[in-house]
Amino acid sequence: MKPAGTALTAVAALAAAATAVVSAFAIDGGSRTLAVLPLAVAGGVLVGVLALTRFAAYVLLMLAVRPLLDLFKLSGPTAGTGSDGGSARALDPSTLVGVLFLLAAGLWLAAQARAGKRAKTSPLGIALILVAATGAVSTLGSAQPQSSTLEILRILTVVAMFLVLEQLLPRRGMVRRVLFAVYLSLALALAYTLVMSLLGSPPSEVKGSFTRISGPFSQSTTFGRYLMFMVIFGCAIYRFLGRRAKVGLGVLLVLSLGFLALTNTRSAILGAAIGLVVVAVLHRSARLLVTLGLAAVAAIAVAPGVADRFAQLGEAREVGGGPTGNTLAWRADYWSQVVTLANRNPLTGIGPNMTQRETDEAKKPHNDFLRAYVETGVLGLLAYLGLIVLCLHTAALALRRAPPGTFDRGIAVGFAGCAVAFVAVSAASNVISNVVTLWYFVAFAAMAGLVAARRPVEEH
Repeated sequence: MKPAGTALTAVAALAAAATAVVSAFAIDGGSRTLAVLPLAVAGGVLVGVLALTRFAAYVLLMLAVRPLLDLFKLSGPTAGTGSDGGSARALDPSTLVGVLFLLAAGLWLAAQARAGKRAKTSPLGIALILVAATGAVSTLGSAQPQSSTLEILRILTVVAMFLVLEQLLPRRGMVRRVLFAVYLSLALALAYTLVMSLLGSPPSEVKGSFTRISGPFSQSTTFGRYLMFMVIFGCAIYRFLGRRAKVGLGVLLVLSLGFLALTNTRSAILGAAIGLVVVAVLHRSARLLVTLGLAAVAAIAVAPGVADRFAQLGEAREVGGGPTGNTLAWRADYWSQVVTLANRNPLTGIGPNMTQRETDEAKKPHNDFLRAYVETGVLGLLAYLGLIVLCLHTAALALRRAPPGTFDRGIAVGFAGCAVAFVAVSAASNVISNVVTLWYFVAFAAMAGLVAARRPVEEH
């Protein structure tokens, strides 16, 4: 080993040892923040070096490990509290990693543009930029600028991920590498959930009379939507994979469907069903439709709580009621309250992430279209609608241009299913708040954009 390499290794070893000692004392003293921060700083330095030297590898690493970062979250759930987590959320490893990713992505994109290597941004990329831009404008009128700014930074990481992948995916072999990283993240998330469940401490949260699996995330809804996209896209590309890859993905999909049912997230379960029907129809696969029906029966048999959750849609629940029950009726009542908040500033809204601070229930709108209007005004709503339209347009264009029987076709079908599910779930949920989920959605979108641009994936 060269002297420089030996010195670097020694420095890294000493840093790791010092970090471990500080964290150990912090844990012993009962301070979760002091325990996590040294690890976050040390990891950030190492990842920062990777970002500056091997940017493509850095992006793949981020995609692979992003779900696990929530295991070290310092801020707790904020629904119903009227808070966004404050300084604890700003110090979350996921937030710090997001800021680092923004800086690294910005520098890399600027370097690509300066070298004349940056390709033209797609209309979908421009729509994402406009969504973030209208949010940034609305931040200027927010009653809590710090909270709104933090939300915009989170959304900007999604925009940056899409723009970066647009530039990286045309490189030879990159699509396969990104897919591997994406489904490696699923394997890690499922492995953690499975191991903890076998040890008798399943990662979960209790809502009303239900215990819901949350995986490596702080909320079961986030885990459910993450699994929703993974299952839809995975089923679409499955037939185009090699033998060994089919076995691996098949195991992941079966486990994902099981844990999706155990999240008891109705919107994600319905979204997955809608997306899988789209995949089955586009692939003209009666087998997938039959499998979907059998999976629904199995879910009810293995997890009877799923049937009970859907049965609650027939119950009454008023605004201010308990955490379970007829949440559809609750949503309708809550929406009628939330929409009036936009009257203060209908053009640019009350500011990102402000709805939960302005209502008695202290909850987000559970409707991304309404949220776009209330928090970012008419300008933000138009940008969000443009994003939805361009997602569907990209899916349709990819379907039209993907040759039948090719891996490109699987990607086009997969994103079509994900896009339809995204629109459906957005109408009754806070999908735009699940930034970790959106990272993978835009990864699939960037792949579909490559197909739509008549650039065969299998050649890259």
